[in-house]
Amino acid sequence: MRPVIMQVFRHSEQTLKRALISKNPALVSQYEKLDAREQQLMKEAFQPTSDLYGPIILQSQSDWIISHPEAPQDFEQFFSNPYRKIPSPEKHSIYLLAIGSLGNTRVISEEYTKWLKGYCEAFFYGMNVKLLEPISVSATRCSFRVNDHTRNLQIHAGHILKFLKKKKPEDAFCVVGVTMIDLYPRDSWNFVFGQASLTDGVGIFSFARYGSDFYSSHYKGTVKKLHKKSSNDYAIFDNYFIPEITSVLLLRSCKTLSHEIGHIFGLRHCQWLTCLMQGSNHLEEADRRPLNLCPICLRKLQCAIGFNIAERYKALVRWIDDADTPRATPKPSCEDNVHLPKPVEAFQDWKE
Repeated sequence: MRPVIMQVFRHSEQTLKRALISKNPALVSQYEKLDAREQQLMKEAFQPTSDLYGPIILQSQSDWIISHPEAPQDFEQFFSNPYRKIPSPEKHSIYLLAIGSLGNTRVISEEYTKWLKGYCEAFFYGMNVKLLEPISVSATRCSFRVNDHTRNLQIHAGHILKFLKKKKPEDAFCVVGVTMIDLYPRDSWNFVFGQASLTDGVGIFSFARYGSDFYSSHYKGTVKKLHKKSSNDYAIFDNYFIPEITSVLLLRSCKTLSHEIGHIFGLRHCQWLTCLMQGSNHLEEADRRPLNLCPICLRKLQCAIGFNIAERYKALVRWIDDADTPRATPKPSCEDNVHLPKPVEAFQDWKE
C-alpha cells in the first residue's frame, strides 16, 4: 500500500489567471470574446473557494508530478506551439479502431466501441468520430509476449503504432487503437497503459488493467506458458480472457481515451488544478483524476476545436442520459437483439 502524504500542489490566483488568460493582448482579446457564461465558468479556475476545481493533491511519492518532473504548459505556450496538430476541414475526423475483441461476445464488443465513440463525440464536441472495422491482433503483425510478472499476454505498442500510421484515412486528424490486451513498449519495460505518436497522429491504448481483478491472484487472463509455432502464430489470442464490462471499466476507459487524444491535440500534462489531463503513474492516481478538464485545459481544447462550451457539456450529459436508449436497428439474430444498457452509474457523481 502506498503511503499517504497529502501534499497540496497549489498555485496563486495571479499565476492561474495568467496561465488561463495570458498577458498577450491578442490572446486576452480572444478570451474576452467568450460569452458571459463561458467566462464565468473559466473564472472558477482562480476562485479559492471554487466547488468545481481544486488544487492537485499528491498522495504518494510515486504520483506523476513527483516522479516525472516537467514544465507546466499555460494557454499561451499551447497556442504558440509550432508543432501542435490543428484540425482542418480536410482532416477533422477522429478514428477509433478495436484491436481484438472488447467484450466476451461480438455484440458486447460492438456496443462497447459505440459507447466510446459516443463519449468522444461529446468530449471532442465538433469533431467527427468514426469507427474503423475491428481487426484481429494477427492483422497488425505485431510482436507479443507473456509478461514475466503478471503472466498475461501483451502486444507491442510500437509495432501497432506503425500499423496504424499505414492505415490512417485521408480525412483523419488521428487514429486511435483500443484493446483489452495489455501493452508493452519495449522488451525492457514491464507494461504501458498506452502510447502515441503526436507527429503521426496515432495512438494505442489498453483497458486490460482497468478490469476489477487484473492484479489479483485469481485473474483468469494468466498464461502459464507461451506455445508459439512461429512468430506468425497468433492462435493464442483466439480465446484470450476479456474482463467483465462494468461501469467502472467504462469510466476508466473514457478517461484514458479522452486524456490520450487530448495529448494528440497538443495538451500536455496539467499541473494547474485537478484535471483529466493530470499525469498518472498508477491506477489509484488515474482513479483520482476527474472526468473534467480544468478551465486552462478546457480553453486549450476549445481553441483547437472551436466548440461552444455550454453545448459541449450538454452533449456530455446527453451521453449519460442516453444510457437506456435501445439500439436503433436491431438485427435478425437472437444474440444481436439483446439490449445492452450503457453502464453509466460511475458517471453520475460527475453529472450532478
